[in-house]
Amino acid sequence: MKTFTATPADIDKKWILIDAEGVVLGRLASIIAMRLRGKHKPSFTPHMDMGDNVIVINAEKVQLTGNKRAKPNYWHTGYPGGIKSRTTGQILEGKHPERVVTMAVKRMLPGGKLSRQQMTNLRVYAGGDHPHEAQNPDVLDVKVLNKKNTRSA
Repeated sequence: MKTFTATPADIDKKWILIDAEGVVLGRLASIIAMRLRGKHKPSFTPHMDMGDNVIVINAEKVQLTGNKRAKPNYWHTGYPGGIKSRTTGQILEGKHPERVVTMAVKRMLPGGKLSRQQMTNLRVYAGGDHPHEAQNPDVLDVKVLNKKNTRSA
């Protein structure tokens, strides 16, 4: 029996639409990262970009558990004394709430050139509208997936 290795001709990319309203951020990001890498496909090959194109809407309505809204996010401007911070809650309420989802997904992917290429297949929108209707995306209900994976007491 020979091991199957996908070639660029074998790759079939689909478009997937995910509604992030009321979904916990970490669980959403792990599902998106899996879809971007293509690990949900039986022909998964680690060194190929075989994941789907993912559209996320309502990113501003994503849920955070615990005190994660108060967690500071730091960055440095490159100048002396240039460390800056903003809490996750401030980012969600600011101009670009979609950056919270984008960074969560980016941090769940392994580092390297392939991950940067896979991140270009992710489109995140703060509201409920998106300009990708022509691609006829399949709707993935993340709330149903989370209910299957969690145990009820």
